[in-house]
Amino acid sequence: MASQISGPNAATASLPAAFYPILEARHHDPFQVLGKHREGDQDVVRAFLPYCSEVRIEENGESLTRFANTDLFEWRGAAGSLPEHYQLAWTDKDGIEWVAYDPYCFAPQLGDLDLHWFGEGRHLHAYRFLGAHLCEVDGIAGARFAVWAPSAERVSVVGDWNHWDGRRHPMRSRGGSGIWELFIPGVSAHEFYKFEIRNRERGTIHLKTDPYAQTYELRPGTAAITCKAGGYHWRDQDWMTARASRNWLHAPLSIYEVHLGSWQRDAQNQFLNYRQLAERLVRYVSELGFTHIELLPATEHPFDGSWGYQTTGYFAPTSRFGNPDDFRYLVDYCHRHDIGVILDWAPGHFPKDAFALANFDGTPLYEHEDPRRGEHRDWGTLIFNYGRNEVRNFLLSSAVYWLEEMHIDGLRVDAVASMLYLDYSRDPGDWIPNVYGGRENLEAITFLRHLNQVTHAEQPGSMIIAEESTSWPQVTRPVDGGGLGFSMKWNMGWMHDTLQYMSREPVHRKYHHHQLTFGLLYAFNENFVLPFSHDEVVHGKGSMLDKMPGDSWQRFANLRALYTYMFTYPGKKLLFMGSEFGQYSEWNYDAALPWHLLEDARHAGLRQLLKDLNHLYRQLPALHQLDFQAEGFRWIDCHDGEHSLLSYCRQGSGQTAVVVLNFTPVPRQGYRLGVPAGGSYELKLNSDAGFYSGSGFPVQGHYHSEPVAWMNQGQSIVLDIPPLAGLILLQS
Repeated sequence: MASQISGPNAATASLPAAFYPILEARHHDPFQVLGKHREGDQDVVRAFLPYCSEVRIEENGESLTRFANTDLFEWRGAAGSLPEHYQLAWTDKDGIEWVAYDPYCFAPQLGDLDLHWFGEGRHLHAYRFLGAHLCEVDGIAGARFAVWAPSAERVSVVGDWNHWDGRRHPMRSRGGSGIWELFIPGVSAHEFYKFEIRNRERGTIHLKTDPYAQTYELRPGTAAITCKAGGYHWRDQDWMTARASRNWLHAPLSIYEVHLGSWQRDAQNQFLNYRQLAERLVRYVSELGFTHIELLPATEHPFDGSWGYQTTGYFAPTSRFGNPDDFRYLVDYCHRHDIGVILDWAPGHFPKDAFALANFDGTPLYEHEDPRRGEHRDWGTLIFNYGRNEVRNFLLSSAVYWLEEMHIDGLRVDAVASMLYLDYSRDPGDWIPNVYGGRENLEAITFLRHLNQVTHAEQPGSMIIAEESTSWPQVTRPVDGGGLGFSMKWNMGWMHDTLQYMSREPVHRKYHHHQLTFGLLYAFNENFVLPFSHDEVVHGKGSMLDKMPGDSWQRFANLRALYTYMFTYPGKKLLFMGSEFGQYSEWNYDAALPWHLLEDARHAGLRQLLKDLNHLYRQLPALHQLDFQAEGFRWIDCHDGEHSLLSYCRQGSGQTAVVVLNFTPVPRQGYRLGVPAGGSYELKLNSDAGFYSGSGFPVQGHYHSEPVAWMNQGQSIVLDIPPLAGLILLQS
């Protein structure tokens, strides 16, 4: 709300010039005028209280005098006659009487070292001093507010307690840091608030939610909410201790990707609470054998249809499903049942919503000013300015917050390619080269490397996973060796080639056999995750089942063979919810999964296969221990494109598993297969088995090798291979 006073007039001409910026709500340092000041042998108290009829000092009962035709009041008395912190009593425009400590009699609360580290982009815990924090100052309870807005002329805290009037609580400027702060006594938990910012150059007013808030009101509301810190009692100490020493490189990692708003809903089609989701999810993923869940962005966001990727609250779990402690319970409950939690995190862009980060202090603060660097035209979003220390610090602190304060086990970093390349999805002439004339975003690269170094050092055992779809080298190699330092990256090339191959009619697959074998040329260049994610079941791409060719039986058989291939191929695993039982339709973010399909034996059989694959993957070191090393994989035969057959070995801990895959509906009887050593081989899984709703084509359970050289192997076995099926054999 703008002040009613616009400058000196006949009624106010006698006021000191320093008072006018207060009356006009544009003073950059209200503490110069408001609060208690020593003038000679007197103490002077000034307060600005719009729509107030009278004001008195509670401690001595003496009234403040109104400056004529203003809402500015003043009291003068003997020096030292008031305590350091005094209370004002007044009656507001609604006739409500208030008594509160004067915010303008408190010293600055933020330390210079915090400001310095933040300005250098090195403060790992900026969320601990920026934003709103309930605290006590000299035994007086209230809330300390702080925000970064360097181009502001005036910043105010507005909320229910001051009628959202920006004239009431202007903040103190901390000089060149660009940070504004104010301790407001009496503000407690669960209060709604925002920042009202007046731009220094243009005088425009911007009402913004707190970038560092840790909880927000339920959409469509956008206010931040004050909350208590440290109230949750964690019970996952055993998990967190083990995580710090866990070697995830050689451990099984099978991820169930979840959109919390559409996995399950209640009987009225309403969202479930984080606590309800925790118990249902853990029961489900534990039964199916997944080691982790990955949440599509659970950070606060205004639009359901963005699935969370257009984030406005980088330190807050979305209020759609409960409060921050409810979210903590979800993570805690998962950990206590041996399920890890990965959070999808979007530091590559943010939405243009006027209440959030965009044009935050009346200038492009978090984003680049030039749209050729500051805007993703495809997505209608803005790009972070990674060249600003404070912006990098904002994102770095967000990552640390989720890993440290929320016990998240890993972050999947969205859209890394869009961060690395200045010309990402841009036409010629619509991008600006870097200082060397190249297309690499040097500032983003610096940020990503720093992010990975800090998180791995501060939170050992945590994982930072890149969604990166290009051939950028050494994404998952250490920073000190020239890499980006990520733990893992999604293998988008494998995913695209594999789905293209599987979408073809089996009769044509022999002409595209290379799509299955090419990936092994680069499979160990990076630490890969094999993703069949949400992106592959939306926007007209069809569900996983719908991608498969043939009649109903063949579609299910193809999908079972595909999953067998995925779980035996080098790399960690990720599968989007609903794909485990083969839903027919594309994913709909606005409705629960079609769980009724599990009443059909074909869908139930597919899920049973996923369960058995998961458990076998976890049980056999051969299938996971050397996922990122060439020593863990060996072709038996990659050349039988004529019959669309693949065979290979997986190895680990002295154990060998043999995999045979038939990608045609033609059974291969009496098929001689080379094996790496003499001995017995036990059938561990047949994706065509009758209990998976397969054909039930008869397959032996045990094989003994013969000294017949075949496929460049000294020993071989003879087996019958079912149609559209995968077999997993274990050397015994």
